[in-house]
Amino acid sequence: MNKLKILDLFSGCGGLSLGFKMAGFNIVGAIDNDLDSIETFKKNFVNGKFISEDINKFKAEKIKKLFSKVDIIIGGPPCQGFSNANRWHKNYRDPRNSLFLKFIEFVKIIKPKMLLIENVRGILSNSNGEIIKNIKRVLNKLDYSVSFKVLDASEYGVPQIRKRVFIVGNKTNEKVFHKYLKKRKKVTVGEALSELYHLEKSNKRRLNGNLSNNYIKYLRKKNSNVLNHDIVYPAKSTIEKIKYVKQGENWRKIPKKLFKKSRSNRHSSAFKRLSEKDLSVTIDTGNAHSNYFHPIFNRIPTPREAARIQSFKDSFKFIGSRTSQYRQIGNAVPPLLAKEIAVSFKKIILNK
Repeated sequence: MNKLKILDLFSGCGGLSLGFKMAGFNIVGAIDNDLDSIETFKKNFVNGKFISEDINKFKAEKIKKLFSKVDIIIGGPPCQGFSNANRWHKNYRDPRNSLFLKFIEFVKIIKPKMLLIENVRGILSNSNGEIIKNIKRVLNKLDYSVSFKVLDASEYGVPQIRKRVFIVGNKTNEKVFHKYLKKRKKVTVGEALSELYHLEKSNKRRLNGNLSNNYIKYLRKKNSNVLNHDIVYPAKSTIEKIKYVKQGENWRKIPKKLFKKSRSNRHSSAFKRLSEKDLSVTIDTGNAHSNYFHPIFNRIPTPREAARIQSFKDSFKFIGSRTSQYRQIGNAVPPLLAKEIAVSFKKIILNK
């Protein structure tokens, strides 16, 4: 059987696509308006149409010409503007509406067997649930049965608490995707990062020898280079603060005198030091943040360490500035979670 073909819209660097690729799908196209993300995509995927362009510029004829034989459309279109039953008719030009509706236009033209939308879980409750109701209504009109589920990446082998909603449209049958998902053993931050510690004061970026646990066996080959692992320490004032914080603790352990402004309402993840024996907090998109710090060293994780926590393999290379790399990694769907969803799609389409 030929591999099922995937088109990734609002693709970012390719976290969703990587999961589908690992599950045996063929990634034939990706569109994102961020050039660095698409350059990263091109570096890690081959033989597809990977395009950095405003998706609103894609007209019906162009969509048919480039992607007419796609089996599945995946992506993370913004849905927040889709909160009122009639707003998207009245205000199509609202970017939050037009981007989601462009995703729907691709679906209308290509008529894929299945589709996948990833978004923040808040869309289930925002506007009294109107967003998800309207998404279901639109997809039902296109003859897709709709199921959705909030999934925590940590339950699928990713060393990070990361909860997102996944919405699936199924034109093949009415099977519900999340009934096919298989939960995995949880992985800790220490299992993901500890073998990198000895590189802290070394110019070498190569790992040899033991693959110490199953997660490391997944991440890399026995002898491999460590990409995107430039180590940068923060300002002295930040180091002075974080040195008071032990693993699993946060800003509350920092002496008040070290803060210019006294606050009692900081988020619990502020100046959070990751614990080797636990899951990571949700990886974000910033490299100048104070939301989570390395479990051992007085700095934030490098892009590679963040990528490992997101379950990107060490061979996956990120293109762009350090800031861009963090943004790409933080915006991505963890590939191991995406793989589990992809396997469920294959079972549904093959009617297993």
